[in-house]
Amino acid sequence: MKANRVSVLLLMVAVYLASGAVGLGQATRTWVSGVGDDANPCSRTAPCKTFAGAISKTQAGGEIDALDPGGYGLLTITKSITIDGTGTLAGILASGTNGIVVNAGANDVVIIRGVTINGAGTGVNGIRFVAGRSLQVENCALFGFTTSGISFEPGAASQLSVLNTTVRKAYSGILVKPTATGSAKVFIENCTTTGNTVGVRTEDGSVTFIKNTTASGNVNNGFMAFSALNGTEMSLEGCVTAGNGTNGVRSWGPYTTIRISNVSVTGNSGGLSTTSGGAIISFSNNKVSGNLIDGAPTATAPVM
Repeated sequence: MKANRVSVLLLMVAVYLASGAVGLGQATRTWVSGVGDDANPCSRTAPCKTFAGAISKTQAGGEIDALDPGGYGLLTITKSITIDGTGTLAGILASGTNGIVVNAGANDVVIIRGVTINGAGTGVNGIRFVAGRSLQVENCALFGFTTSGISFEPGAASQLSVLNTTVRKAYSGILVKPTATGSAKVFIENCTTTGNTVGVRTEDGSVTFIKNTTASGNVNNGFMAFSALNGTEMSLEGCVTAGNGTNGVRSWGPYTTIRISNVSVTGNSGGLSTTSGGAIISFSNNKVSGNLIDGAPTATAPVM
């Protein structure tokens, strides 16, 4: 009996040490460099070459930082992580595919900061979100995609924040499109969407707040909200929508409401447009002028 107890104890110690070794193999902060090597431990003095090489060596909730300019490769994210290229030219070339795919756990938070993602005209999405608690995109540039610069497609209740980011030359600059089981709360601030087919488009099951953001020179609509089955809300504060080929602001569908405050709508083919029962509520402090057809809100509200 004593021998059996000793054997069990030794087995437990071996399992503990093995699990500890796995934990010790991952760092809270890892590093990538344009001259790194994915065989390295991704430390400050021995960095990895790609984001994909570093993420397996980074603890959940940890951070991958770029040391210097480099092309850091495509990435699929399945856990909480921060990707930070601030202060360097940290780039991803995503011709013919997605740059970053987020397919994480229900409580996972993903932050992408200071990264340039180039689809080279054939990329699918710059960033595609499928699952996770939230995605934060900060100080990034995305361009050259056939579908979206940022495509947010949650299958559960999720949140998107986009700050100080430019999206151009995509079909949809920013697309928010929850699945039938999903919903989205979205915050966009100090961003620019230009030269896309549609600047920002949100769909069923989304509530979006957009502040100090410009949608200009897009082929069709600058800001567009659409609904077919579920409510879609969009609020614009201090935004500019100018020089778009179809409409500056478009509300489409019976469950769609767009609220505008201190918004400038000018130089578009159409200014304010409602389709199939969509609503636009103006807070009477907007500038809608100089469009081929200015249009009008469906209701007004006082500025409190």
